[in-house]
Amino acid sequence: MTLLIGSLTIGLILSLLALGVFISFRIFNFPDITADGSITLGAAVAASMIVAGFGPLLATVCSFIAGFIAGAVTGILHTKFKINSLLSGILVMTALYSVNLRVMGKSNIPLLSQKTVITSFESFSQYIFSSTDIINIAGWSVPAKDLSVLILTAIIIIIFAIILYLFLKTNLGTAMRATGNNAQMIRALGVNTQTMIILGLALSNGLIGLSGALFAQYQGFADVQMGIGMIVLGLASVIIGEALINEKTLGLLITGAIMGAVLFRLLVAIALRWGMNPNDLKLITAGFVFIALMLPMALKRFKRN
Repeated sequence: MTLLIGSLTIGLILSLLALGVFISFRIFNFPDITADGSITLGAAVAASMIVAGFGPLLATVCSFIAGFIAGAVTGILHTKFKINSLLSGILVMTALYSVNLRVMGKSNIPLLSQKTVITSFESFSQYIFSSTDIINIAGWSVPAKDLSVLILTAIIIIIFAIILYLFLKTNLGTAMRATGNNAQMIRALGVNTQTMIILGLALSNGLIGLSGALFAQYQGFADVQMGIGMIVLGLASVIIGEALINEKTLGLLITGAIMGAVLFRLLVAIALRWGMNPNDLKLITAGFVFIALMLPMALKRFKRN
């Protein structure tokens, strides 16, 4: 049960990554590889600031700002300098590796002895579950602190999902969505599509940076290599979510991205639980992504038959 609670929590944290990928890939049709660097940037900024004595909440907010700036740089390279969308993301992702090392000062920063947002969540267990240290769920004993972190993380993700939904329903958000759907039409209406792309990529990577900050605080360290392959995880989460929801309305697509991230993390945890070698984690991830890509087409063929 502890493994299940931990997997659900990590899945919820990484759902912010899925939402960021949803914005870039689905709303703007922009293959943004910056995510691999911006999630590490968020973790690096948060860890460095926490170790330096800053409050964990301020450090987490600054991680969002750092990711926002990284995404904006990708958008500027693409729109202002006319660099291919894929190449602009690769350029920023490559540069961020050195930036992250500069921010951290070393390749790994431990946070186990530091006060973080997650430890603050753990302290809320005494208010949520009184003084009980162990909670019994269907015969399984679960630490109250772990359950408290899961509940509060879920509340935060729901709040961010609602904020994102409401933002994308505003005039600005509608213009961003229209830019992804038909840039020529929205340009004819007087909207600066370049600004929309820059803002959209900035928002996308801001959420990804925030995900990295929370992920680092949850696992107790930030590492310069932690972002490798994260873009694949985010894309798989979006694809799995779309297969689960099978609807194109905005609210359900956002919900699907969150569900996809949680389910994807659960599948990985189950694979490891069944005895698969942790060294094969990336191979497992690639296999799940392949299945997620093939699943929609298989479902369509099944429905036709």
